[in-house]
Amino acid sequence: MNKEKQPDGESLVETAETDSNAATEAGGEAGEPGAGGRSAQAAPAPLPADLPAAYQKAMAEKNELYDRLLRKQAELENFRKRAQREKEDFFQHASADLIRGLLPVLDGFERALRQRDPNVPAGFYQGMELIYQELLNVLSRAGATPIETQGKLFDPHLHQAVETVESHRHRDQEIVEELQRGYKLKNRLLRPAIVKVATGKK
Repeated sequence: MNKEKQPDGESLVETAETDSNAATEAGGEAGEPGAGGRSAQAAPAPLPADLPAAYQKAMAEKNELYDRLLRKQAELENFRKRAQREKEDFFQHASADLIRGLLPVLDGFERALRQRDPNVPAGFYQGMELIYQELLNVLSRAGATPIETQGKLFDPHLHQAVETVESHRHRDQEIVEELQRGYKLKNRLLRPAIVKVATGKK
């Protein structure tokens, strides 16, 4: 008669108890809040002992920073204006050199149109007048304007007197004749007008 082997009862009991204890410990650890799981909250900064003095100090620092900002803005605006002015002066100076070089051409046209030869066809002078007028328009668009002399008193800032004429028909220091036309570029003198000036009184 064969005998069947029975499982060791004590081993089965010990295994079950071990699994039960492990599950209980795991559940207990999961349920209990750990110290590391709590969110740490920063404590508020303590107020200064002398609150009015701290407020006055903060306001003084604020005003100082605001004044510094205003000064920087003013410096930036002044720099911008200065740069714009220098740029305009540069282009005006470059235009002045070009226009000053063209003034003798205008003088030649004016002399030719004043001293007309009757043997020359009128159409030739009409063509010269058109070219002369077109050149004047180009210079005018660039900012060049002739200096007025007719009926004006002598101004040393605008006129250059090369001769004085005694006359009782003109005011003292009145311009009698224009010998060469002067020009200005906006508010800048390009070339003074060469004139004759009366010395007598009316």
